[in-house]
Amino acid sequence: MLNVAIAGAGGRMGRMLIDAVLASADCLLTGALDLPGSPAIGQDAGTFAGRATGVAITADVDAGLAGAQVLIDFTRPEGTLAQLAACRRHGVRAVVGTTGFTAAQKAAIAEHAQQVATVFAANMSVGVNVMLQLLATAAQALGEGYDIEVVEAHHRHKVDAPSGTALAMGEVLAQARGVGLDTHGVFARHGHTGERPPGSIGFATVRGGDIVGEHTVIFAGTGERLEIAHKSSSRANYADGSLRAARFLAALQPGQAGLYGMDAVLGLAPGTAPR
Repeated sequence: MLNVAIAGAGGRMGRMLIDAVLASADCLLTGALDLPGSPAIGQDAGTFAGRATGVAITADVDAGLAGAQVLIDFTRPEGTLAQLAACRRHGVRAVVGTTGFTAAQKAAIAEHAQQVATVFAANMSVGVNVMLQLLATAAQALGEGYDIEVVEAHHRHKVDAPSGTALAMGEVLAQARGVGLDTHGVFARHGHTGERPPGSIGFATVRGGDIVGEHTVIFAGTGERLEIAHKSSSRANYADGSLRAARFLAALQPGQAGLYGMDAVLGLAPGTAPR
């Protein structure tokens, strides 16, 4: 049995993760964390799933990690880094699905992973990670004669833009074309922009309602257009992918460290799932 702790247990994604753990035959919920002041603190972690677990949601990171083998974290960058520090103290491996990290924060995660094995991905969905590989193949095959646009849509509460998944797609596309996203990415358009820069990778962001997550990559050529899309109707796919990542970490050798992406978890071609 794999002992799992969930960070962000009072949020939508946290509840979905708890449901997934409770529904699995090989995972046991041993801890649930949330921010100090959250109304979920002190509640049984299974309250929203309609069942008692005996695990109370706590803001005490050390208490929440006691007995856990893997922590699954979908919170905010600052919280994630604090939780990873606690994971190192306790020798708990981590699955990080949080987005919106700065370059310095990503470097801190990589440094942590040198001590404790960590899966870090912009999107835990199995379908999205398969899409990343399809995008790499399409970008290489179509070449520079096709303009690329990445369009993403999320709910009104999402705080970062473009989404981490959209940026991951942009990185894959840029790598496939042998360029840098920092030099070829176009993240905003307003006013008299002039013609589209050759080889650029454009981004468009939609925020509204309760959209779980939609990503479409458009390859616009002369006389034809190819679109590759992924649409989430619930967060269950993220939870399922997160548990696959947790099982991957649990199967590593004792003491084995390293930073892994969902490409490693799913056995996809290396480099198709950037973080």
